Amino acid sequence: MLRSIVIKNLALIEKAELEFGEGLNVLSGETGAGKSIIVDAIMLLLGAKYDKSLLRYGAPSGLVEGVFDVTDFAHEILADMGHESEDEVIITRRFFADGKNDIKVNGRTVTASMVKRLTERLVDIYGQHEYISVAKATEQARLFDYYLRNDIGELTDKLAAKVAELRLIEKQLCEVGTSDERERLIDILKYQTEEIENAKVKRGEEDELAAKRKIIASAEKINNALAAALNALGEGEPSVIGLVDDAASALSSISHLGYDELVGRIKSVSGEIEDIAESIKDELDKDFDISDLDKIEERLELLKGLRKKYGDYDRMTEFFEQASQRLYNLINSDKIFDRLCTQKRKTVDEIYELSCALSKVRKEKAISFEQDIEHHLGELGMAAVQFKINFEPFPSREECEACITAKGMDRMEFYFSPNKGQPLQSMTKIISGGEMSRFMLALKVVNGERDGMPTMIFDEIDVGISGITGRAVAQKLQQIATTHQVLCVTHLPQIAAMASNQFFIEKKVTGDQTYTDVTKLDSDGMIKEIARLSGGYGVSGQAEVAAAELKKWCDDYKDSLK
Repeated sequence: MLRSIVIKNLALIEKAELEFGEGLNVLSGETGAGKSIIVDAIMLLLGAKYDKSLLRYGAPSGLVEGVFDVTDFAHEILADMGHESEDEVIITRRFFADGKNDIKVNGRTVTASMVKRLTERLVDIYGQHEYISVAKATEQARLFDYYLRNDIGELTDKLAAKVAELRLIEKQLCEVGTSDERERLIDILKYQTEEIENAKVKRGEEDELAAKRKIIASAEKINNALAAALNALGEGEPSVIGLVDDAASALSSISHLGYDELVGRIKSVSGEIEDIAESIKDELDKDFDISDLDKIEERLELLKGLRKKYGDYDRMTEFFEQASQRLYNLINSDKIFDRLCTQKRKTVDEIYELSCALSKVRKEKAISFEQDIEHHLGELGMAAVQFKINFEPFPSREECEACITAKGMDRMEFYFSPNKGQPLQSMTKIISGGEMSRFMLALKVVNGERDGMPTMIFDEIDVGISGITGRAVAQKLQQIATTHQVLCVTHLPQIAAMASNQFFIEKKVTGDQTYTDVTKLDSDGMIKEIARLSGGYGVSGQAEVAAAELKKWCDDYKDSLK
C-alpha cells in the first residue's frame, strides 16, 4: 500500500503532502487543475523516465518521495538489492533543471530499472494511454499472457531459451555462407594467416630491432669513442695504465713502511683498467656490417605493416587464432553446414512442440478469461456483452518458421459484441470510449485478483461514462477497494461519493504565479465536492441534499460488502 507521497516543484505543484488510506482514495477537481500531476509523481516513484519539462518553472530542483508498505515479494527484491528486511520502503526521487535525476530506496542509490523491478508488484497504474496501446493485437496478447503468467511461465521461459538457441544457429549458418562466399573468404583468410605465420613475429621484436638499428647507424661515432678511450688507457703516451704502474712502483719502495695497503689498492686499479682496455679492444674488433642495417629496415617495415593490419603482438595473435579457426570451419563447411542444419531442424521441432503446448494452454484458459471479463462487464452495466479471444489458425510444422517468436506462434485478437443480435467483431473497431473504460476496468480487476496487487491506480477510468453506468463503475471500484488500495482520478460524483478518502485539487493564482493546491476533504467538504461534480452546487439549494443522499447510499453499499 502507498501510505503517503511528498511532492515538491513538480509542474504547478510547489509543495504537496498526501496521506492515503486503505480502500478507495479519490482525486477530483476542475479540468486542468493538476489531478494527473499526482499520477505523474507516482509514476516517477515507480521508475518512469524524467523529463525536465516536469520541473516547476524557475525551480532549480524538485523531489517526489513515497512511503510504501512492504510485501513478501518486495522483501525478496530488497534482499537481492542488498537491503536489510524492513517494514516500509521509502522511494525518493530528486530531479534537476539540467535533466539529471537520482533515485534512492531507503537512503541507498538505485537505478530506474531496479526501482521498476521493486515496484512492479506494488502498484498497477491504468492511464488513458492504455486506450491506444490496447488497440494493438500484440498488446492484447501481452495482457492475456499476463493473466496466464502462473500457468505458462515455465513454458515461455523454455521457449525463449530455445528461440535464442535457434538465432545463434542461424547466425552460424550465415557465417558459413554460400559456396561462392566461402571460396572468397577462404582465399582471404589463407592469405592473412599465411602472412602472419610466415612473418614469425616475436614479442618485443620491433623494439629490439629499433635499438639495433640505432647502434649500427652510430657505428662511426662508437668506434671513434672506443679508439679514443683505448688510446687514453693503454696505447697513448702517456697512458693511464703507464701512469698507474709508475705510481705503484713509487709506492712499492716504501711499502714496508706502512704503505703496503695503498700499493695493493693501486695494483687492483691497474688490473681493472687493463681489463677495461681489453673489453674495449673486443668491441673495436666487432665489424658493424652496414648491410645489416638494410635487413633491419626491411624487417621493421614488414612488422609495421602487420601492426597496421592486425594490431600489436597480442591482437595479431588473437586475430591469427580466430582466423585460423574460421578458415578451418570454412574448409570443412560442408560438414559444419550439415551439422548446423541438423541442429536447426531439431531446435525448430522443439520450438514447435513448445509453441503447440503453449497454444493449448492459452486456448484452454481463454474460456475462463472470457467468462471473467464478461462477468465483470455484466456488473458494469453490460449484461448482454460477448467477449472472445479470436485465435488465427495455428501454423503447420512446414510453415512455422516464419511465425517463430519467443512468445510462441499464436496470433490472437480480442473480439467484442456489446449488444444482443450483433456479431462479434474486432474489439478496437467497434468499442466506444465508455465501453473501453469499463472493459479496461474489468481487465484490471481480473488481473488484480490473480496477482494480489496491493495498490491499483485509475487515471480517469470514467471517460465516456455517466448516469447509472457511473454508479456501476463506482460499485466495481469499491468491490476492488475491499481487497486493494485504490487511487482514482475522477469527474464522476458517483465515484467521489464512494470514496473513503478524498482529495480536492484546484488551481490558484497568487500575484503572477499559478499553483496547484491539494486539500484532503472532511465529510462536509466531500458533500460539497459531490454536489459540485453533479453540477448543482451554487445553483440549487437541494444540490447538497442530493449529494448527501448519494453519499449515504454509497456508505450503505460499502457496509453491505463487509
